[in-house]
Amino acid sequence: MKNLFSVEGKVALVTGGSRGIGESIARAYVTNGARVYITSRKAEDCEQTAAKLAEFGECTAIPENLGTTDGIDRVASRIAASEPRLDILVNNAGATWGALIDDYPEAGWDKVVDLNMKSPFFLTQRLLPQLRAAASPANPARIINIASVNGIHPPDFPTYAYSASKAGCIMLTRHLAKHLAAENILVNAIAPGLFETAMMAAMLERDGDDIRAAIPLKRGGTPQEMGGVALFLASQASAYTTGAVIPCDGGIAEV
Repeated sequence: MKNLFSVEGKVALVTGGSRGIGESIARAYVTNGARVYITSRKAEDCEQTAAKLAEFGECTAIPENLGTTDGIDRVASRIAASEPRLDILVNNAGATWGALIDDYPEAGWDKVVDLNMKSPFFLTQRLLPQLRAAASPANPARIINIASVNGIHPPDFPTYAYSASKAGCIMLTRHLAKHLAAENILVNAIAPGLFETAMMAAMLERDGDDIRAAIPLKRGGTPQEMGGVALFLASQASAYTTGAVIPCDGGIAEV
């Protein structure tokens, strides 16, 4: 039981890892002995975060836009060139867009759905050789998709593409889990609630008090709390768990 939650020596890729939830997950893996790659659309942010995390272990930046198939191919090629195996893939890169239903633009819809649902599927597809190389019955490879409580519980805000894409991410998780289990690749999702990230900054400035008041625990989550769930899903502690969606939301989805 001593090493039940260990990720030491594992290789992980965390997309959208330069800030927010992705950075929290990357930090948890780096500080617990994994070799971690992070992606981000903004090269400077990606390099800075990787350098910061490298003070605690191994972390490498792969600046790339996963909103395009070319970007997905370049990330997969970089991992394939650097690593014979990939133990952990965290599909976290995401976007949101809010607009009243009468004004909701097609461009916003496409940007959000492509990044939140299409990109995780095709990045997973491209990285299957490395995930298969890491997988065994005793130590399965892991895919962790970052969904949202908004994919379970409809939000009060007009973020239609976001909630729809995150619900799709949850079903994609279950579908992949069913088909990859025979190859010893486990696929699970985390459904975060309120974490005070840059993507949430404008909404929190305007509605933060009301949002927190609606959470049963009356607060947002911490980086350590997100990192803890991600460690569980990447470690031996969850070796018999696949197709699960774990809310990390202070109780919103449960009440």
